[in-house]
Amino acid sequence: MSTPPTDSSHVSRIIGLWLLTICSMVFAMIVLGGFTRLTESGLSMTDWRPVTWWLPPLSDVAWQAQFDGYRTSPEYLKINKGMSLSEFKEIFWLEYLHRLWGRIIGLAFALPFAVFVYKRWVNKALMVRLAVLFTLGGLQGVIGWWMVKSGLVDQPDVSQYRLATHLLMAFLIIALGLWFALDLLDAPREDVSAHLRRLSSMTVVVVFVTVFSGALVAGLNAGMVYNTFPLMLGEIFPSEGFQLSPWYKNFFEDIPTVQFDHRVLALTTFALVSWVWWVCRAQGRDVRTRANVLILAVCVQVMLGISTLLLVVPIGFAAMHQAGAVVLLAASIWLRHSIRKD
Repeated sequence: MSTPPTDSSHVSRIIGLWLLTICSMVFAMIVLGGFTRLTESGLSMTDWRPVTWWLPPLSDVAWQAQFDGYRTSPEYLKINKGMSLSEFKEIFWLEYLHRLWGRIIGLAFALPFAVFVYKRWVNKALMVRLAVLFTLGGLQGVIGWWMVKSGLVDQPDVSQYRLATHLLMAFLIIALGLWFALDLLDAPREDVSAHLRRLSSMTVVVVFVTVFSGALVAGLNAGMVYNTFPLMLGEIFPSEGFQLSPWYKNFFEDIPTVQFDHRVLALTTFALVSWVWWVCRAQGRDVRTRANVLILAVCVQVMLGISTLLLVVPIGFAAMHQAGAVVLLAASIWLRHSIRKD
């Protein structure tokens, strides 16, 4: 077995940059997943073979078999009945690429990880961190199929709960991967007040909660209604909202309530980030720079969200809004990491 390297800082930099690459790949996966959902391509593949299925159908017989499987699904029977094989191929490719990219991410993580372990570049603490990321990545694949299965039973829509779980897991992987990478790259830190540390931590949590509410909006297609801002068709809260029983189901299943919640959480995130930015003005240059990036990210994200709503969820704007959420999370993690105590 290889001997431990003498330049530990160089090794840490290599592993840190590798983790940033993995985070970038997961970011691309989220964007691709958004396009897959928005183009209603996600239910085109009705089986799951995570180990053996790397290649798409390569013959007419294979394509027909895949199409025959789709023709038994609720989406075909209730929405796309009469679809031709050529039309099926158009929705198949995005879902296939989404799944293929997930497998590529798995290899991009597993193979270098094995090399690092072989070279004895990974100490016990880092081994635990990387093992956690690897486990979460594998679990994400299972969650993805669990989500798809919910749209293959009775209704041609995936469960908003499973969609939210799938999206939050991707965000968690990016958040942890970025944090671990910043540790390895020895990113600059500044000792600040406990107040600012709490505010920055709260920002990360609120971003996650807002992302969860956005996933519920997407899963319920709640962005297709009440396409006015700041009021919802002339009302602060729609009069037809909050009609489900028991009452707590409204926050997760009632379309008017779910969209209202997302609006409130988005504006709360904007207000909290603005507060953090204001407090950071008195800090050092590194913290101020990260706070400036964070305030820019939240401003762009709010504008994308409002535009997506007013334009009734065009695919391009909706995809950019989902990507903007990742950027906002990354900016909040970057700031939080820089102001924690050693």
